[in-house]
Amino acid sequence: MVDTEKLRNKVVSSGLKYKFLAEELGLSRYGLQLKIDGKNDFMTSEVAELCKLLNISTLTEKEAIFFSKKVD
Repeated sequence: MVDTEKLRNKVVSSGLKYKFLAEELGLSRYGLQLKIDGKNDFMTSEVAELCKLLNISTLTEKEAIFFSKKVD
């Protein structure tokens, strides 16, 4: 499960726009938003591309954002 807050913070700190990220992933802006909100799952290829775009390089950070065990 995606840690929505951590992912949003990473996007903000990167300075990249959701529209740009969506285009790079081959998604609509709405499609990306659904995935960030946890309503749809990211494909592994999308996670890999987001990690490149957002400079997420450590396994610890990837796991904390994309494989969170946090329960709402």
